[in-house]
Amino acid sequence: MSQAQAPRAGLREWTGLAVLALPAMLIVMDMTVLHLAVPRLSVDLNPTSSQLLWITDIYGFFVAGFLITMGTLGDRTGRRRLLLAGAVAFAAASVLAAYADSAEMLIAARALLGLAGATLMPSTLSLLRVMFLDERQRTIAISVWVLSFTIGASCGPLVGGLVLEHFWWGSVFLMAVPVMALLLVAGPVLLPEYRAEHAGRLDLPSSALSLAAVLPAVYGIKEIARAGVGPVALLAIAAGLLAGGFFLRRQRRLTDPLIDLDLFREARFSVSLGTLAALSFMMFGINLFIVQALQLVHDLSPLEAGLWTLPGSVGGLVGTVVATSLLRVARRAYVMAAALGLAAVGLALVTQVGPTDFALLVTGLAIMSSGIAPALNLGTDLVVSSAPPERASAASAVSETGNEFGGALGLAVLGSVGTAVYSGQVRDQMPAGVSAGWSDRAAETLAEALTVAQRLPASEGARLAEVARDAFTNGLAVISGIGAVLIAASAAVVAVKLRDLGEPEPEPAVAPEEQYSSRS
Repeated sequence: MSQAQAPRAGLREWTGLAVLALPAMLIVMDMTVLHLAVPRLSVDLNPTSSQLLWITDIYGFFVAGFLITMGTLGDRTGRRRLLLAGAVAFAAASVLAAYADSAEMLIAARALLGLAGATLMPSTLSLLRVMFLDERQRTIAISVWVLSFTIGASCGPLVGGLVLEHFWWGSVFLMAVPVMALLLVAGPVLLPEYRAEHAGRLDLPSSALSLAAVLPAVYGIKEIARAGVGPVALLAIAAGLLAGGFFLRRQRRLTDPLIDLDLFREARFSVSLGTLAALSFMMFGINLFIVQALQLVHDLSPLEAGLWTLPGSVGGLVGTVVATSLLRVARRAYVMAAALGLAAVGLALVTQVGPTDFALLVTGLAIMSSGIAPALNLGTDLVVSSAPPERASAASAVSETGNEFGGALGLAVLGSVGTAVYSGQVRDQMPAGVSAGWSDRAAETLAEALTVAQRLPASEGARLAEVARDAFTNGLAVISGIGAVLIAASAAVVAVKLRDLGEPEPEPAVAPEEQYSSRS
């Protein structure tokens, strides 16, 4: 049977895709809007510095830690059922966070939000695997799903800022409630149920080991990004690696493991997974510098900075459309490699940006996004389609966990490199007459340097601001060069390792209507 015989999705599936894209977009927005609310909630709740860090970080920790468990649970108990249960939990936790009257209560609510978010992410992606059986339609559907994350990241600061202008800090959490209500109403009608027919019980020791591996490892990496290498961070990473070793050993012995390790032997899965992690590594590390460059180097307001990221979003959309069209005439591996190459070109342009080269910066970012978006779409599609339908949710969870690790490593490694370049140049070129105390503060961050500059005499302050902006731009150039090399290398690996990639196994020719009725 040829791939052309796979049943094509209809109006019901495409409408269901829109419903699935909403929670995906919301998950990313929830990661960004909190930072806007921190100043106000700090006044109301008066958290300690340690509590404030947990308020901002615990959501991401719990998402990363529970992804694998929740992905596997969806395969066993039903993906739609888990998705709807997660929607209820996410809405309830959002209300709890909105009306939290203490730092401890907000930390608990954010932890519940992370747990609920871990149920939503793999469930939405794995449902696309069974809703869109035609390969080209599935590629388009996954492109829309990935695009929803981009839209959430772009709109989060804008929408959150508008909400906070008129309401209290807790209102940013209530934005989730109507979206989850829509999912609960439309989900049972538009989304199919799917569960593995002969799945065994969830292995609780494996779930515990996956948590023990992921949570301390992610914590250690983020701690290095925040405070540098230290004994606590190294011990956390070591503990995570040790637990990870026990986890992998247990998976090899189980007849029905949490993760099918045989998937990693397939180039289609392992190369795509590595490429997605590399993209996350680059994006998380560089985006932190891009946001600061737009606001602190080029003196844009947060709203203006958000608007100037729109060319990148448009570029990603155009790149996705072009790449999807090229799949009709070119091998998937070559299209994906070309997209990665385009992203590397954009990063190479950013290495040439100076403190006054605003147009070149925006152009480089737009070209970079034009390559990143289709590469993410094609890589995600390859990961999901590599697994059999009954394992798609677990495969999705592995992919998302890899992205979390890649992003955390990117923040730690590229953030450290960029900061080292900035600090070294500021210290070397510090204007004469600036005291040691002011010099140390200015060398920490660009924001600190600009604050110090305002307190110095006019000539010295202007010189310090110029030095700091130039140093920060050079730091961005260095990490962009590292990103360009990494992504170019990824393009070469994809082109070579996946060049003989054949068509995926044909899907069973089940009409969409039968699919819903038989699995509901």
